[in-house]
Amino acid sequence: MKTFTSIEEAFVWWLNDIYPALPADVKVGKYTNAWRDYRFKKGISQKRMKEILSDFADVNEKTVVTLTLK
Repeated sequence: MKTFTSIEEAFVWWLNDIYPALPADVKVGKYTNAWRDYRFKKGISQKRMKEILSDFADVNEKTVVTLTLK
């Protein structure tokens, strides 16, 4: 289990740790396009990041809001 503070942080981990180890025949299509779009700052949505991450792991995202009353 890995824990991250955002979808983007998890996606960057995937780009650095999982993507390079993928076999060449798996790196085609959406994974290569996502890698290229992120690395060259062409833009990639959080929805697309989640879809790719969910191909490799269960993604559970929680939003935590903390209020400190005055």
